[in-house]
Amino acid sequence: MKQLLSVHEGHVAQPSPMGSYKPWDVVFLLKDLSSVELERGTEDREEAIQSGTHYSEMLPIEYRPSDDYIRLYRETLLATAGKVAEAVAAVSEQIVAKRGANVVLASLARAGTPIGVLIKRYLHTFHGLDVPHYSISIIRGKGIDENALKYMLRRHPEGNIQFVDGWTGKGAIRKVLIEACDSFYERFGVRLSDDLAVLADPGCCSATFGTREDFLIPSACLNSTVSGLVSRTVLRDDLIGPEDFHGAKYYRELAEDDLSNEYVDTIEAHFESVREAAKAKAERLLAQTGDPVTWQGERDIRGIQRDFGIADVNLVKPGVGETTRVLLRRVPWKILVDDAGNPNLAPILLLAADRGVPVEEYPGLTYSCCGIIKPLKGESA
Repeated sequence: MKQLLSVHEGHVAQPSPMGSYKPWDVVFLLKDLSSVELERGTEDREEAIQSGTHYSEMLPIEYRPSDDYIRLYRETLLATAGKVAEAVAAVSEQIVAKRGANVVLASLARAGTPIGVLIKRYLHTFHGLDVPHYSISIIRGKGIDENALKYMLRRHPEGNIQFVDGWTGKGAIRKVLIEACDSFYERFGVRLSDDLAVLADPGCCSATFGTREDFLIPSACLNSTVSGLVSRTVLRDDLIGPEDFHGAKYYRELAEDDLSNEYVDTIEAHFESVREAAKAKAERLLAQTGDPVTWQGERDIRGIQRDFGIADVNLVKPGVGETTRVLLRRVPWKILVDDAGNPNLAPILLLAADRGVPVEEYPGLTYSCCGIIKPLKGESA
């Protein structure tokens, strides 16, 4: 830590007041870019990404869900709140066992943010811990926000940082995190754990997880309106200086549609009833021997890439959470499902029908489903 501070004294970026969560729940270590026009239409954005523009240089237009879709979201939340709560509790118990009382939660914006809020609340209620919780940016192909890491380390020199996300797909973000932690150590002499705590790890690429089942975590159904009204993170040289945090927009104008606090409150209400089962699950997971990280999901995705002649593996997005994102933000080509009768897939099937995206059964899929983005350069898919 002394090395870090001696090398980087001087101006330290300060967090912007952002987001619709209670201030106690989370601090966003992000630069507020709300006044900047960053959104591009789906087709235009997709063409730019596939032509080489980095996805972090622009934002998708926020999807405005239909009344039917919001109704289905609420039904899904009520049906799965207990399961999500148990996964949160199981992950929280593992975090305490591994990191101790000085844990600092660093949720990866933005899917990790509501999960980090829930973990913070669980640790406060059942362990009496008031742990710091920050939401920070990590970007595939560009790395983690090192200014955010330095801010947390300065504020909590004895803290033990635990990274948090919602779920895993094929493990791309976990790989970015591993590389980022190695780079941070090489540059600043501070070793951070690259362990990524997630609720669902169907890709088998995380050691701290609540379940390996590929089930729908309801927050995947929506965008900013379930993530504190905060956009995806942005990293562009003309907007983000060397001493700035990565950026994001705060969609204050969507306040009437905001479900962020309702979401975490609904799940938190189930903590008491699932706690004993979650503690038993955490104890079993902590007692397991051998490396739980096998990257099995990534190997399966390579098979899909082969079967469908897809040149770029980044066009294959496995798992319920990632498939939902494909339907909300990208230009989908088709959706693969293990079983069209799987009740976890109801929101996926509704979104696919709304957007006219074909759904195909693909037996033997490790995940419940997989979204394939349409290639726009003429290559086969």
